[in-house]
Amino acid sequence: MLHSMLLLAVLLLGFQPMLSTPVISETDNEQSSRSCFPALDFRKPLFLPNDNSHWWCDPSTEYAFVGFSYEVTACQTREQLHKEFYDIRHHFKSRYVRLYGACDREGFYDDIVDAAWANTLGVHALIWFGFNLDDIWIGRRDILLAALHTNPKAKFVTRVLQFGSEPLFDGVLPHDQLAEQVLLAKANLSSLNIPVTVSELAFGYQERGGAQDVLDAIDSINIHMLPFFAQDASTADQAWPLVQRDLQWFIDHGNGKKMYFDENGWPSVTSPSVQPNSPLAVADIPNEHEYYILLDQHCEDLKSVVGGGVGWFAHIYSDSMEPGYGIYNISGDMKFPFEPRTHC
Repeated sequence: MLHSMLLLAVLLLGFQPMLSTPVISETDNEQSSRSCFPALDFRKPLFLPNDNSHWWCDPSTEYAFVGFSYEVTACQTREQLHKEFYDIRHHFKSRYVRLYGACDREGFYDDIVDAAWANTLGVHALIWFGFNLDDIWIGRRDILLAALHTNPKAKFVTRVLQFGSEPLFDGVLPHDQLAEQVLLAKANLSSLNIPVTVSELAFGYQERGGAQDVLDAIDSINIHMLPFFAQDASTADQAWPLVQRDLQWFIDHGNGKKMYFDENGWPSVTSPSVQPNSPLAVADIPNEHEYYILLDQHCEDLKSVVGGGVGWFAHIYSDSMEPGYGIYNISGDMKFPFEPRTHC
C-alpha cells in the first residue's frame, strides 16, 4: 500500500518541482528501464535519475519515421495534449513530437513536458520567430530557457532546442547573429545536456551564402524537406531525386552531423500560403500519401546517411493545425493509412 501511495504521489506531482525528489542508483534504474528514451520498448523508471547523460537513445537508432510535427498555435489544453500525445505514441509508434508555431500561455511548455513524459515522447522544442520580422522571439526564448531549467522533467524529454521556423529563409536574423544565438543557447543549456539547432530549408542556407557559421554552430541538422515547392516538382512518387538533392547539400556541408527531416511532407490541397513553383506539381490526398510511402521505401537509404541516418517527421498531425498537411482531416478522420517503418 505504501508503494502504491508513493507512486500515486509521484504521478499527481507531475512536472512540479520536487526539491526532495528521490534519486535511485543506476543499477536500480536499469532494472526499471531496460532501454533508452524514447525507444518503443522503453519503460520509465519510478524516479528521475541523477541526470540525462545516459538517458537518450543513440542517434544511430533514430532513423526512419520518428514522429509528428505538432502545431501549438491553438494553445491546447493539458487534457488535449495528453490525449493526442497518447495517440501519437501508441497508435503511430512515434518517438518524438516536433513543436511548430507558438503558444504564449504561461506554463504551456510545462504542459508539453507533462504530456510528453506521461506518454514516453521526446520533444524537439522550438523558439518560434513567426512571420512578422519582429523581436517577439526574444521573450519566447527566455521563457523557454527558463522552463527548461526549472522543470525537473524538461531535460528528460527535450531532445533538442530549435530556432525557427526558417529564420534564414525569412530573413529574421543575419546568419552571423543567428549563429551567435545558437552558441549562447548552447552555453545556457550545457548543464542540462540539451543540444541546440536551427529548423531550416536547404535554400535558406544557400541564399545566405551557405551560412556555414550556422551549420558549424548547431548540434544536429533539422531540415525542412518540402519537395512540393521545388521548381521541378511533379508528383510525389517522383520526388526522391528532389529529396536527394537537398539532402546531399547537407551531407556536403554538415560535417557529419545527425540529421532529421522535421518539417517534412507533401500537401493534399493548396492555399494562399501553399502554392507550387512548378505547374506540374500535384497537391491531393493520394500524393500526400505517396510521399510518405516514398520515404518508407527508402528507409535503408536514409539509414545509411552519415551522422547516424536520417529520422523523419510527418508534417503535420492534423489538418486542423495546417490545412492539407495533416494525417488527420479536420473531422478527425485519417486521410489515408499511415503505418511507416520505425526501423529497417
